[in-house]
Amino acid sequence: MTYGSADMSESAGAKSTLASTVYQQLRDDLLRGVFESESKLRVEWVVSRYGAGASPVREALNRLASEGLLGRHDQRGFFIMPVSAPDLEELTRTRCWLEERALRESIANRTGEWEEQLVLALHRLARAQRRLPEDPSSNNPEWERLHRAFHRALIAGCRSHWLTGFCDQLSDQASRYRLISQEGAERDEIGEHRLIAERAVDGDADGAVEALLNHYRLTAAMCMERFNESGDHRVGKALRGRR
Repeated sequence: MTYGSADMSESAGAKSTLASTVYQQLRDDLLRGVFESESKLRVEWVVSRYGAGASPVREALNRLASEGLLGRHDQRGFFIMPVSAPDLEELTRTRCWLEERALRESIANRTGEWEEQLVLALHRLARAQRRLPEDPSSNNPEWERLHRAFHRALIAGCRSHWLTGFCDQLSDQASRYRLISQEGAERDEIGEHRLIAERAVDGDADGAVEALLNHYRLTAAMCMERFNESGDHRVGKALRGRR
């Protein structure tokens, strides 16, 4: 019985590891806009693409659906969540609401350690290249990781794991729009991030919030403009209809 229990435990651990691997790979592809919006994701197709069994694939798909990166039809499987101008507007507005509260709380409760971590996150982001040197049209995954770390450091002192969790979820959705649109060519991004950090470290809550919300709204506006220019069928029609 002991050996059987050990074998079952190892098997469960292997499935969990596979599910985590599929989850991360599929999540990255979803955020980068690899798949067609609103297209179906059949379990068999995902199994074939990512080289994993049906059980870990279903676990990964369910996890992504719970995070809002996939939709789910009863008895009909999973599908890629659609993108649209109204959704981007709502997403940006909601993200601004929540992160304003999180940033104000972080500044109100700031410590020396929080300030150091924020300055360090800014320094690392400033040293990273936004685009891949060998492919200037592609975003650098390391920059994306450091960018996320900077924004996470901003609100890390809010003392609410619920609030940071909601902010993380909205950040994922915003990143998806930004990566699909390939936004980010004509702006002083590091200057925007530096202004946010400097005001936060100085304890200027109103100024830091203003800089952060301007940063998010500019990103959304540039995403919409890029979609409008390209005529991307995923949101381009909606954008033209709203102008």
